[in-house]
Amino acid sequence: MYYYFLLKGKKQKTKVSQSTNNWFNDGHSQEYVHIKPVYGKSREYDVLDKKKTVTALKAGEDRAILLGLGMVVLSVMMYFVLGITILRSYADRVWTDETSCTVVNSTIVCDVNCSYSCGTECWGSSRYPCLQVFVSLNSSGKVVRLLHNAETQDIDAECFYIPKCRRDYAATHVVVQNISERLRSQHTVQCFVDPTDRMDSAILTQMYGRGAVFHSLFWPTCTLIGGIIIIAMVKLNQYLSIICEQVSRIKR
Repeated sequence: MYYYFLLKGKKQKTKVSQSTNNWFNDGHSQEYVHIKPVYGKSREYDVLDKKKTVTALKAGEDRAILLGLGMVVLSVMMYFVLGITILRSYADRVWTDETSCTVVNSTIVCDVNCSYSCGTECWGSSRYPCLQVFVSLNSSGKVVRLLHNAETQDIDAECFYIPKCRRDYAATHVVVQNISERLRSQHTVQCFVDPTDRMDSAILTQMYGRGAVFHSLFWPTCTLIGGIIIIAMVKLNQYLSIICEQVSRIKR
């Protein structure tokens, strides 16, 4: 029979005879304390600790899978949003060929009426100066109207630049006048033309260039690949855990 004893502050385990056991039962227990076997309780604690560890690991794996799925869904949404904005505009662009243009004329010809927001359900009337710019294409010598970008063509094809409508007309006029003087001083600028000659105008800048297209595809792709890698690593970890458990059962 095995007993645990506490002797002078130390726990000891020893095997005693029946006579010694009777000696303990006679009341000689001032220095010794009888303790019941704790092997079963220790095993129960190990099982509980193992269950807690497995539960914690499973919770962490679930969070990792949710993170990976969230990244995949986010990348798909980014592809959709950027696809109908940047990629579509880039694919439908007309002015694709870049060439050198010489500024022929840059003049404010008239004022255009516009409206601005002055509060909730409040609109005010104002004006902005219309700047017309003509350039000569160095590649062909053709004189065409120059516009700021493709959006200007849709708003007002007569003016080079469409400023934001403001109440202060004088401030808007100063901005447009500075643009006109800057174009005159540069004299030669890089512009984009229609290679099919369907448009009799050129634009100064493109709204979405190759850099914007690259970033609109690069970051969603990185997010998608990251989400797939996280999910794959979690599944691989679960597979290896199952294999290790099967191997341990075979060895037992």
